[in-house]
Amino acid sequence: MIIEANDFPNQHVLSADVCIVGAGAAGITMALDLMKKGLDILVLESGGHAEEKDTQALYAGDVVDQHLHSPPDKYRQRRFGGSTTIWGGRCMPFDAIDFEHRDYMPHSGWPFGLAELEPYYDEATRLCEAGTNAYTVEQAFDRPLPPMVADFASSHFSTNRLERFSCPTNFAARYGRKLATATNVRLLLHANVTRINLNAEGCAVESVAIKTLAGKELMVNADKFVLATGGLEVPRLLLANRDVHRDGIGNEYGNVGRFYMCHIAGTIGALSINGPLSRVWHGYDVSDEGVYCRRRLALNESTQRSLGIGNFIARLHHPRITDPAHRNGILSLLFLAQALIPYEYGKRLHGDERAALEVWGKHLRNVALGPFDAIGFAWHMFRDRLLAERKFPSIIIKPKANLFSIDFHAEQQPNPLSRVMLDTALDELGVPRIKLDWRYTSGDVDTVTRALSLLAADFSQSNAGHLQYDAASVEFEMTRYGAYGGHHIGTARMGSDPRTSVVDADCRVHGVANLYIASAATFPTSSQANPTLTVVAMALRLARHLIERKNKIELHTTRTWLPMENNEATFA
Repeated sequence: MIIEANDFPNQHVLSADVCIVGAGAAGITMALDLMKKGLDILVLESGGHAEEKDTQALYAGDVVDQHLHSPPDKYRQRRFGGSTTIWGGRCMPFDAIDFEHRDYMPHSGWPFGLAELEPYYDEATRLCEAGTNAYTVEQAFDRPLPPMVADFASSHFSTNRLERFSCPTNFAARYGRKLATATNVRLLLHANVTRINLNAEGCAVESVAIKTLAGKELMVNADKFVLATGGLEVPRLLLANRDVHRDGIGNEYGNVGRFYMCHIAGTIGALSINGPLSRVWHGYDVSDEGVYCRRRLALNESTQRSLGIGNFIARLHHPRITDPAHRNGILSLLFLAQALIPYEYGKRLHGDERAALEVWGKHLRNVALGPFDAIGFAWHMFRDRLLAERKFPSIIIKPKANLFSIDFHAEQQPNPLSRVMLDTALDELGVPRIKLDWRYTSGDVDTVTRALSLLAADFSQSNAGHLQYDAASVEFEMTRYGAYGGHHIGTARMGSDPRTSVVDADCRVHGVANLYIASAATFPTSSQANPTLTVVAMALRLARHLIERKNKIELHTTRTWLPMENNEATFA
């Protein structure tokens, strides 16, 4: 059932077995899973079915260094479906090394390994509509595929690892009807959680308070509460609630909001491939179930360990769109159409340093010299992206010469000085806004620098091509566009020790018996992978944990919360 918070009388009280705050990928995944077990589920969503200016403005905040990070209301959607309404659909699981404690990676180590998540990646891939859980060429394809780059050989990089692409699936559009027709699920729209009410001992959540922008105030009682609001809003809610815990919920040791990671990404260099264009395949392969898959150059785990650097992948990429020197009519057409491209994907088309008129003139000349290429590309994007249900994932340009750039995506080190804080300004509902201080480290620069150096050497030694780039420009290129997109990770990290983490291995906030987090906020490290698939896998894992607890404890029995012993609350 989907209902409207503004339709209830003021001060109305709702009750549920499980209250999920946030209806994005994590929240919807949990609701779908929990409803199968007969639990009474209440999902609270701040927005409605479409983007609303006033609701989206609740995400606004401040950024310490605006060159390094986009405004907090970008790359996020405060609406039913969350950021799945704007995501690109790239799916891949984390690697085994990402879960390990690595001496060279500060603050690394998850409380469990990849084997713990493996059972959930099958269903996560299905829910994301990315086909089957097959992320290597050998697993995904029975037929032989042409080599990514003929003759390329490397003991450091593999070329058989795949990223699979969702439609991309808007979770609200895809799964909204299931939630709407479920008899044990209520999705409450325009329901903004403004306060988390703890008991006097601070060891359990008794209720959450809701406000709407129309002025209604409601209350929700539940046995379990799950914050599924994303890596920026989770620390905001925890830090803003200081009635019982002076520094915020779960923040006894000051870890909430710290260790904020995105990814280190950029485009660099000129890669010339030896031989004809037929020696390169840098586009998409389509699996038997019709899913777009793409290979990449993935730095293997043994090399990461031997060099003491983070995880790293690279793709063959077209030249930088903003530079008209590429003389490519298609790329120039994209530059000229930048006003039509959403902010989330158009950021790299903006901010060119040269005189605008001169640059635009050169791009117009490129289009004029290649009108049929531009028309063909426009038709391809109209047919295969705008009209298609499963959309062509990205821009793939076949160069007339074997000349590419390198698009890289790297793990960011957990850094306690990179953080999400509360600002002094309040939003329209009286909740403190956030201030972002995203920082990168010398270790992040080292990861990209050394990985690119290896890649260049491997291309040269295998006589497959030549990668030329300015090593002195690596740091500039990896921060040219700042923190990468909507990958908000690590701000309520998972661990066994409350002194160094916010939630335990079950994603329960340390010291609060019935408060859980379903978000990339809990990830102790960022991997090289986009986070959505693992967010969904972790949400499934948390749902199963709550079901297991439900099987052990009668949820509908009246309980009295008792003070904690050994960091655990008990009840009678």
